[in-house]
Amino acid sequence: MTLVDEFAQASSFDPEETSEWIESFDALVQARGTQTAEGIMSTLMSRAGQASVNLPLVHTTDYVNTIPVDQEPEFPGDEQVERRYRAYMRWNAAVMVHRGQRPGVGVGGHISTYAGAATLYEVGFNHFFRGKNHPGGGDQVFFQGHASPGMYARAFMEGRLSEEDMDGFRQEKSRAGHALPSYPHPRSLPDFWEFPTVSMGIGPANAIYQAQSNRYLQNRGIKDTSGQHVWAFLGDGEMDEPEARGFLQLAANEKLDNLTFVVNCNLQRLDGPVRGNGKIMQELEAFFRGAGWNVIKVVWGREWDALLEKDAGSALVDIMNQTPDGDYQTYKAENGAFVREHFFGKTPETKEMVADLTDEDIWNLKRGGHDYHKVYAAYKAATEFKGKPTVILTKTVKGYGLGPHFEARNATHQMKKMTLEDLKGFRDHLRIPITDEQLEADPYLPPYYRPADDSAEYKYMMERRAALGGAVPSRRTTSKEIHLPEDKAYDTASRGSGKQQAATTMAFVRLLKDLMRDKDFGKRVVPIVPDESRTFGMDAFFPTAKIYNPAGQNYLSVDRDLVLAYKESPAGQLIHPGINEAGAVAAFTAAGTSYSTHDEPLIPIYVFYSMFGFQRTGDSFWAAADQMARGFIMGATAGRTTLTGEGLQHADGHSPILAATNSAVLTYDPAYGYEIGHIMRAGLERMYGGAHEDPNVMYYITLYNEPYRQPKEPEDLDVEGIVKGIYRVSENHMEGPRAQLMASGVAVPWALEAQRLLAEEWGVSADVWSVTSWNELRRDGLAAERENFMNPGSEPRVPFVARQLEGAQGPVIAATDYMSLVPDQIRQFVPNEFATLGADGFGFSDTRAAARRFFKIDAQSMVVRTLQMLAKRGEVDASAPAAAFAKYQLNDVNAGTSGSAGGEA
Repeated sequence: MTLVDEFAQASSFDPEETSEWIESFDALVQARGTQTAEGIMSTLMSRAGQASVNLPLVHTTDYVNTIPVDQEPEFPGDEQVERRYRAYMRWNAAVMVHRGQRPGVGVGGHISTYAGAATLYEVGFNHFFRGKNHPGGGDQVFFQGHASPGMYARAFMEGRLSEEDMDGFRQEKSRAGHALPSYPHPRSLPDFWEFPTVSMGIGPANAIYQAQSNRYLQNRGIKDTSGQHVWAFLGDGEMDEPEARGFLQLAANEKLDNLTFVVNCNLQRLDGPVRGNGKIMQELEAFFRGAGWNVIKVVWGREWDALLEKDAGSALVDIMNQTPDGDYQTYKAENGAFVREHFFGKTPETKEMVADLTDEDIWNLKRGGHDYHKVYAAYKAATEFKGKPTVILTKTVKGYGLGPHFEARNATHQMKKMTLEDLKGFRDHLRIPITDEQLEADPYLPPYYRPADDSAEYKYMMERRAALGGAVPSRRTTSKEIHLPEDKAYDTASRGSGKQQAATTMAFVRLLKDLMRDKDFGKRVVPIVPDESRTFGMDAFFPTAKIYNPAGQNYLSVDRDLVLAYKESPAGQLIHPGINEAGAVAAFTAAGTSYSTHDEPLIPIYVFYSMFGFQRTGDSFWAAADQMARGFIMGATAGRTTLTGEGLQHADGHSPILAATNSAVLTYDPAYGYEIGHIMRAGLERMYGGAHEDPNVMYYITLYNEPYRQPKEPEDLDVEGIVKGIYRVSENHMEGPRAQLMASGVAVPWALEAQRLLAEEWGVSADVWSVTSWNELRRDGLAAERENFMNPGSEPRVPFVARQLEGAQGPVIAATDYMSLVPDQIRQFVPNEFATLGADGFGFSDTRAAARRFFKIDAQSMVVRTLQMLAKRGEVDASAPAAAFAKYQLNDVNAGTSGSAGGEA
């Protein structure tokens, strides 16, 4: 059935009249070209809408290239020269991985991803990717993680890496000084990689927020980023990750036309087809179109153009549309005769269409992602398109050119080395000037190939990179100095709350307000809050700092007459990702690495509902650490019992433990505003002061919503103790049995109450220690142990917590609003007897006092545990613990008194 017949059957129109309209349209295309036809069709569709004529909703187009042949620009480069050195790179990338499997090494690697994507990258390197020396500032390129051998191969060709470096692939310690990490890891190769991407889905998310961050810098007048573009190279299998698709609407809503996704549709994920029974390119086209993106498909190479031009009845396009991806994968694992029979042989028309082609001709019908002209046309169109982000869906073959053992095979992702026969075939396919004798000499160590510096290939390649602004990828390892806040910015934190009560969240917000007011420093602060600003008392920032929105506020705000009215602005300082913690971390990462990507340091301060931090976005924070982000992560509404009423899925009792697994995160649990002030001051000096040997860290600081009196900063304050993790907040000089009470965060007031009860009711003299960081004390202790282990003949280094406790008598009782494992981290480094009280298990909804009594972490529980330990030592009467247990009704949750009401969540 023809298209005319189908249309006539589905409508009341006369077939003859319908045919005339189609003939008119065909004549228009033939006479005026596709571009004119597109314009007229767009006008007609708009007119139809005005006339209330219903039109079918088109989610996908035919399985052909989006850009018609007559709209393809002329390719500006020397394709033959580019093809030659692209072949050298493909050879070197494969050989590097192959050599990594030599006896005694066997470190693995991925050959096939780059083999299939080489054209996608090389068109970018030769014509689009702008380096940091470009007048516009340079692009940001998120490379597909498994394609890293190709980037190393290009760097080798450019002279940035040596053969010894190439042979150090995946041997970061055993070949220190000549080592290459497996994937894009900036922390492992800090002057080379910029963006970690191999954790599937994190790359797409971070690329979107990088593009937003570029516009944020522009709109706030910090830097002109108008000449910079963000590229993200992704796999079609990766697009199944929620993070890969979950932020597409942000890019569309903010019209991020400085962003291009290139999805390498080789139709395969790690184990097999992405959509064996379906069509992933069509699925992604519909998804991206629905999200508001501009979509460009690059399906077929130029060899198909003549066949498609002859396809008057659309028989070939129909087969293309109907063939599932599983079959397309199989075709490229077979041969030309198989494709002739099973693809073109489906209809008489298509079989006749290729009758004059040899099987070799059919086999050489390339997919679009391997065609320089088609890829260049797509990239050019993407960079020139305005008003929307663009996704380019490119069809390729995984393992392209590696031979029949690799191409399109299900196992190709796991294949790390080639046989001698594979090597020879690959060499012949790429025309590499290496002899059989060289390959046979040691099949485990086939030679790399690099043309001479005076060769046409090398000169052309380097000229192209010079014209585009230098090497890519590359990363700045230094950045401009910034003015840090003056002393007066911390005055509010040190003054306390007087007779009023204030939660540490409020103490922090007051400090943040003063930091943002600093004349030179304040503009660099980037507050990030995922739809909880009012919860944290940060709505005061709305009318002053304003919420960032590139479109401004084009509506009449319902609260416009209020002092704290909601206010959006293109120059807004507050980033508000909505109910979107993963997006907030991506925004944090972009801002926290701006010192490197843009040489413009920003200080991201991400304030979040603590339960939804490391538990929900730990992978993103791991990538932020790899990217060497700097900033503050403020875990508000902290604690398992402090967030009354919210219940099991909100009561956080373990985030410090999760944070402890990230070596770049310094975790603090402060009790008072002045502690927060000193911690943040130390953090700013470390991250942005320019003197610390390791500034690439993130400070995680817990904040509580329970109000209590914030004391004024003591005159003899042990600032070093606050920053390193522990200081004595209250010393008891009375006579009697001695004990040491440790607490952190909201638990410090309980410890002070326990100190009073022990003294007044049991004659026990206890000191109270504020442990601002259990995690840092543990790291210091482990570092001391390692130093002592590595230097057996030297004077042993004493852990900081042990030095602080020197002379402190009696057992140590530790309590927090977290699980026991948090204070237990330092058990081995404490010289005294040590006991822990923790909120282990799930949280629940109740009053603070009842919840703390339930978990046995309140003041009275600390008293009883202290008496038990002293009784065991014979320092108090043996009956004292039981008497105290009964006196305080420790098994009655309604008898608890530790904690106040207020501090709404």
